[in-house]
Amino acid sequence: MRSDFVKPLLLWYNTRSRDLPWRKTGDPYRIWVSEIMLQQTRVEAVVRYYERFIGELPDIEKLAHCAEERLLKLWEGLGYYSRVRNMQKAAILICEQYSGRMPDEASELKKLPGIGDYTAGAIASIAYGKAEPAVDGNLIRVLSRIASLKTDFSSQKAKKSLTEMLRSLTVPKDESWGNLNQAFMDLGATVCLPNSAPLCTECPIADYCSAHQTGEELLYPVRPGKKARRELNMTVMLIHSGDYFVIRKRPARGLLANLYEFPNTDGFLNEDETIRYVEKMTGTYALRIRRIREAKHIFSHVEWHMRGYEIYVSSPSETVDLPEVIYADASEIEQKYPIPSAFSAYAGYLNINIGKKTGNAITTEE
Repeated sequence: MRSDFVKPLLLWYNTRSRDLPWRKTGDPYRIWVSEIMLQQTRVEAVVRYYERFIGELPDIEKLAHCAEERLLKLWEGLGYYSRVRNMQKAAILICEQYSGRMPDEASELKKLPGIGDYTAGAIASIAYGKAEPAVDGNLIRVLSRIASLKTDFSSQKAKKSLTEMLRSLTVPKDESWGNLNQAFMDLGATVCLPNSAPLCTECPIADYCSAHQTGEELLYPVRPGKKARRELNMTVMLIHSGDYFVIRKRPARGLLANLYEFPNTDGFLNEDETIRYVEKMTGTYALRIRRIREAKHIFSHVEWHMRGYEIYVSSPSETVDLPEVIYADASEIEQKYPIPSAFSAYAGYLNINIGKKTGNAITTEE
């Protein structure tokens, strides 16, 4: 692969790189946290989560010993909760097998839960200065356009072949693969844009770009056809009992495992059906009900279409044992219980903030 674009790309990065908190440290733990958070999440959204997370869990040992419920609360709103669960599993292994220090070789990093080729390459190159490519969507887009690569890089096999191609690049002796990987990240995020016309007049390597020379930038990268998402209709219930609200814990397996939720059920219920459902679930009787907003939430493989009701019920009977039903006030819900941002459209009815606020309640989370 040609290397003539590397030097001008690094020169651009050294003068125009984004000011991000995880770039002000060489701590591999903090670089790891940032890389995991940045998966499936925009940089602008990550900064405040990163600072809160690092403020409470500043090192691997703290992460390894954090209670799961608190860990999920710190991650609330970032989505894809398996990421932080795998981080904790990895932190425990690092404490047990590596004396609390992150491995410095990509091959060792990839043995840890949740760390694949990209993350291992990013940590090894940025934190430890290793000559390791970090192949993410930004890098794929930039290189596909530079070299007019007609390969579909959605498979791991194709990504590995690109990684080997990258190893042939010549990086100046006074530079590092860490800077080169971050330069690809920044160029792809701010100039060589996805899903819209790239800002070629601002690109430091436009003169080296094959797709730009032919005006075919938007033909790259080659993408596979997307599978249609499954759509699920559901009814969400905001249940008031005096100053308390009803929430419940989701199952330990499956989508949004072990998080908390406003009670809900499959299908669109009418008012009478909703009342019967609530009374059976809580052992109370309904005092009044009103229809509230509808919302949509997009996961990678399914869309939730939600119809909401606000229901006021009597005080729960002390003789009825319903362990799956939790009564909590708004402050307790906001501070203690991790609730996925799939339900953020309804949080305003409790005057609380959960996860990411979005005007139309369409976000992506898993």
